[in-house]
Formats: sequence, structure tokens, C-alpha cells
Amino acid sequence: MKLAEALVLRGDLMKRLEQVKGRVLRNAKVQEGDEPAESPQDLLAEYDRLASELRRLIASINRTNSATSFAKGTLTDALAERDVLRLRQAAYRDLAEEATVVQMIGTRTEVRFRPTVQVSDIQRKADDLAQDLRKLDSRIQEANWLTSLLD
Repeated sequence: MKLAEALVLRGDLMKRLEQVKGRVLRNAKVQEGDEPAESPQDLLAEYDRLASELRRLIASINRTNSATSFAKGTLTDALAERDVLRLRQAAYRDLAEEATVVQMIGTRTEVRFRPTVQVSDIQRKADDLAQDLRKLDSRIQEANWLTSLLD
């Protein structure tokens, strides 16, 4: 199995866990004299089985990421870089949005605001970070499809 397939499977397992959890909660109590639509014990057993499968899969994904060479480090290093790029890009984008002054002035006595940063420079930095993020993410996706999952 390729790493990319394992990542898709991980997402599916997480969705299935949430669905089973919802079913357990919906059947956690019934009106006196009624029976639950599904057995909470059976659902909990299914939940535990799926959780064990997810744990094994995540461990394999993590081992694979740590053992896979990528640029000047490992795939784990690239994932950390991608996470930080996302944070930085979002911070610059949010700053540019917040610093953009959009207001209607109705009278001379209203408070006027002005940006404390050069919005165009901040937006340019956000755009550059977004481009770096797209490039890195594409390279990571390529590696995911070329790398076999370790057991």
C-alpha cells in the first residue's frame, strides 16, 4: 500500500469512528420499556476495533514518514515545515485583512482608523508564503504516492 492510500484510509477510519460514536450516543438511553435501535455494546466493540486499526495505521504512517528521505531531511521534517508555513501564511493573511481600513465616515467627529503596517507588503508576504506552501504540499503529495507504507 502506498502512503497516500494509507492517508486516505486514515481519514475514512476517523470518519467511521465519528459515525459509530454518534450511533452509540443515540442509543445510550431509551424510554423505559423500549429497546435501543442498536446494541450499544456491539457498537462499542466496533468502535474499539476501528480505534485499534486506526492506531496501527497511524503508527505505520509515522514510521514511514520518519524513514522517508525528503529534500534535506525526512518526510516528517517536510510535514513540520508545511504546518508552520500554513500558520505563517494564515497570520500574514489575517493581518492584511485586519489592517485594511474599510469604514464609512458619516461625520467629522467619528473615529478614524489607519493601518499600522504596509498592507500591500503584508499581503505580498502572505501570497509568497501561500505559493511556497502550494509547492511544498505538491512535493509532499508526490512523495506520498511514490512511497510504500512501512509495517
